[in-house]
Amino acid sequence: MPELEPLTTDAITLLTELIQTPSFSREEDQTAELIFRFLAFHGAHPQRDKNNVWALSRHFDASKPTILLNSHHDTVKPGASWSYDPFGAAVEGDQLTGLGSNDAGASAVSLLATFLHLHARPDLPFNLICAITAEEEVSGADGIRRLLPLLPEIALGIVGEPTQMQLAVAEKGLVVLDCVAHGRTGHAARDEGENALYKAVVDIEWIRQFRFPEVSPLLGPVKMTVTQISAGSQHNVVPDRCQFVVDVRTNELYSNAEVVELVRAHVQSEVTPRSTHLNSSRIAPEHPLVRRAVALGLETFGSATLSDQSMMPFATVKIGPGDSARSHTPDEFILLSEIRAGIRGYVALLDGLTL
Repeated sequence: MPELEPLTTDAITLLTELIQTPSFSREEDQTAELIFRFLAFHGAHPQRDKNNVWALSRHFDASKPTILLNSHHDTVKPGASWSYDPFGAAVEGDQLTGLGSNDAGASAVSLLATFLHLHARPDLPFNLICAITAEEEVSGADGIRRLLPLLPEIALGIVGEPTQMQLAVAEKGLVVLDCVAHGRTGHAARDEGENALYKAVVDIEWIRQFRFPEVSPLLGPVKMTVTQISAGSQHNVVPDRCQFVVDVRTNELYSNAEVVELVRAHVQSEVTPRSTHLNSSRIAPEHPLVRRAVALGLETFGSATLSDQSMMPFATVKIGPGDSARSHTPDEFILLSEIRAGIRGYVALLDGLTL
């Protein structure tokens, strides 16, 4: 069984290389190649589909349950206010600064090291699959959604995202609604037409005031926010069309489809969801992994941020080194000590776990 310290050193080296290699969503070809080579160099047998890279336990046994270790290697684009080179991978003491270092490079390389430490053990009571995937930041079709049908049946997913190595046992979902209020044009100087903007305002006020009755103890209420609006072509024409967008963050007590139907029943505007597949999730508190995490002293919480966990139709948790507050910010960084602790934490969760 490989020792952790050399694997940790190699994982940090890989993270440095990943930071230095741009991997914007849908442009992750080069970092996929780095991850593929890393797994192959360490004796695993990686596979690749598009920009998704994965490997199975050496002694994979279909009679055992399978745990998926998953994180992503795509990043958002850096803003203009970085004071460091986003691709410089600058190390100052314990701090490694660079785009994707925290979200989610540290989790990805920590899961890779954990997999390599454990995957060759013939006595593991479960199989492991480590999959580092693409397009997470855009919830793209060629990321985890594309990969899951290619994998064996999964019993549990551990999703690597920056949570300060505490255990997210629930996660809010997302559904974006494109809404259109319809009216009839007329001259603004006369009492003509049917103002679509006024119709939209009524619906927007209902959205602002409405409270979903089912409130999650972990995730709180469903939250609806109108974020965009557009209407009218010129000042003297009553608009016959008003478009607005609603960002809805769902809890585990409502499916996205149920939320869409509820909104449609209460507004006069046309409501079209962009998708309904980014659902909320929650794992049972008595699940063996949750019980093990609590026994190890980890805190459990509900996460307001979205991840690829939302597309996994099996029990999942979210946990990883780093801090979500650093994600998508200028001068994003990770502490090397957080990576070391992350690898130890993942190994502690898995080593001795029985599903």
